[in-house]
Amino acid sequence: MKSLSLSSTCNRNSDARSYAFCFRRLQTLSPALRRCRSGFGLNRLVWALLAALLCCFAPVMHAQMQPQPRLIPLPRECHFSGTTSAASALIIVPGDNPEDNFAAEDLERAMKARGIQVAPSTGSPELTVRLLRKDTRAAKQALESANLKFEPAMKAEGYVLLATPGRVTIVGATAAGVFYGVQTLKQMLSGYGTSAYLALGTIRDWPAMSYRGIDDDLSRGPLPTLAFMKEQIRTFASYKINVYSPYLENVIEYANDPGVVPPGGAITRGQAQELSRYASQYHIMIIPEQEAFGHLHHVLTDETYSNLAENPHGSVLAPNQPGTQKLILSWFTQLAEDFPSPFLHIGADETFNLGTGRTKEEVEKRGLGPVYADFLSQIHSTLAPLHRRLLFWGDVAWNDPAAISRLPKDMIAVPWVYWHEDNYDKNILPFKNAGIETWVAPGDSNWSVMYPLGENAIDNISGFIAAGQRLGSTGALTTVWNDDGEGLFNEDWFGVLFGAAASWQPGLSSGAPYQMAFGKVFFHDTSGKVMEAQQELMDVTHTWDVSDRVFWLDPWNPVEQEKVQKLSLQVHEVRLHAENALRLLREAQSESPHLIHPEVIAAMEMAAQRIDFAAMKFQLSAEMSDAYAQIYSMRKDKSKKTKSTIERLFQSMDGVDGRCEDMVEGYSRIRGLYRQAWLSENRPFWIENVMVRYDLKIQLWQQRREKIQEISNQWEKTGKLPPPKKAGIPTIATAAID
Repeated sequence: MKSLSLSSTCNRNSDARSYAFCFRRLQTLSPALRRCRSGFGLNRLVWALLAALLCCFAPVMHAQMQPQPRLIPLPRECHFSGTTSAASALIIVPGDNPEDNFAAEDLERAMKARGIQVAPSTGSPELTVRLLRKDTRAAKQALESANLKFEPAMKAEGYVLLATPGRVTIVGATAAGVFYGVQTLKQMLSGYGTSAYLALGTIRDWPAMSYRGIDDDLSRGPLPTLAFMKEQIRTFASYKINVYSPYLENVIEYANDPGVVPPGGAITRGQAQELSRYASQYHIMIIPEQEAFGHLHHVLTDETYSNLAENPHGSVLAPNQPGTQKLILSWFTQLAEDFPSPFLHIGADETFNLGTGRTKEEVEKRGLGPVYADFLSQIHSTLAPLHRRLLFWGDVAWNDPAAISRLPKDMIAVPWVYWHEDNYDKNILPFKNAGIETWVAPGDSNWSVMYPLGENAIDNISGFIAAGQRLGSTGALTTVWNDDGEGLFNEDWFGVLFGAAASWQPGLSSGAPYQMAFGKVFFHDTSGKVMEAQQELMDVTHTWDVSDRVFWLDPWNPVEQEKVQKLSLQVHEVRLHAENALRLLREAQSESPHLIHPEVIAAMEMAAQRIDFAAMKFQLSAEMSDAYAQIYSMRKDKSKKTKSTIERLFQSMDGVDGRCEDMVEGYSRIRGLYRQAWLSENRPFWIENVMVRYDLKIQLWQQRREKIQEISNQWEKTGKLPPPKKAGIPTIATAAID
């Protein structure tokens, strides 16, 4: 009988699938056979044959029922069969290499978190783990005994992992390879304490792309604490990410330019250097992205730099102005000192206002593309003494592909596309054909929404990265943006880590195995309910407008009534999805006592609360509108019964447990949840810019409550009522909401 194996995509092999299918068919038929036994005289021989068949298939089924590890990213080659106890362990680094010792310490922390006793605190261990370098005698013997080769493509970051009963051997040619083998081993562990166990098998693995990164917006609102950035680094490394590129406009404290940085909103030089050292331990290089062309509004509003702007207080540097290159050199000289990677990212995207101010005449004469490309070439020359390769956003491919030939060939273009394309080649080929290296940049679909659009992210990330691999792109940067200043990174992990998987795995990465693995691997969720909750939120974001604009939309705004009517069509289903997500998350926390990343679950809960309330406000506002329409229609009826009805309807609007109170309470409750989620990862800087929006909505609905109370009191005294429009209460159709 062949042992179960996993192919390059870690699916069970065809033989095992066939055996399992036959067994399931026998299981399906056996009740029918039992029922017909007496009627058709099924003899003992047939039953003996059935029993023999079941016995033959039993080993296959037993093997299939063994827990198979869920892994992110999926290894290139893996074969699993059975498990071994991992209640206690000994980790050995024969060469005593400091970097490999760090990987061993990382593994030890993960094991102890599972309650596994790690030597020397234990006696004779049940599991021994060896971290070996490829050229050592022990590594060669291990590879030879397993009949495995360490291919040249594996040298930079690849590894071999051999897990047999009682022993694990990880072989890497480099410290990174050993470290990544450890990250996979951590995911192969399951259970806790004396019940901890390890999946047995063999893995050969190496990345499809050299640079696998995250580009994180730190300049349009939330600015993470140093502690959270370190947590990001640790988590990124666990999924084999090796690049972190913080997006910067004016949040770095430059020694030669201290005035631009907002109070409380700066990354100091000490913090930058500390983060760089910390990341290097985890084989992550930090590539700072300091905008050097567009997106510089917060710099150019400073009067000191008003003469460098394309337009007064705008956001684009004017290429023809003296002083621009001096400023850029000053910034990047410090960045190169603090972040000693081979790369720097100069941004240069969305220079929409170029040619509308100081460079208008030059652009009219020479064209937008040449002016843009020549300024990038000037930056390249200015920064040449730093000996760094420069990354830049690939907008020029859209605006003027012909200008690409003017760019220096050692620059790296980063074309970005954040939506579905049937074919992404047109975004990459203009640079490839010009001999310029490319990295691709898909998006997490997190910006300006109550919760990231998971399906959009999976589709865009998988398609764009696969196209990049096929056309020779050497890297991928999955982007996280905070355009409206409200984004929380703890809501982004699902999309971000799929980017990690897709850039490590070769070819087109499917979202299905990733979704099956995410809850167990990232949260250690044994109930499966965290991922069910994620799916509920994805269902909402796929079918309803979950933009932040909808959250803040006033359903009584007379100019928004067409949108209100459209949004109201699905509010019942939206609320059921959001509330089911909340229920599942609470059940998961009860049923899976070892859940990790509780702050991420709290962020998911907050997002579900926001979506639920955003939908509910359309119901509440429509109910109040309907109530007042009824009141107004009965205003001339002076009967006691009608008066009682009108009082009840007013009470439903402005009284205790009335709809206005529900609105105030809803915004107040979510304000507190949002603030807590923000501060769990970010500095207080900027948060009041978001809090004021909650405050204004709370004030708005409190004022409306008081106005309705005034109208009610007026009716009590005079029997008169203003028409709905004058009362500020629009007529909203409730049929769709009901």
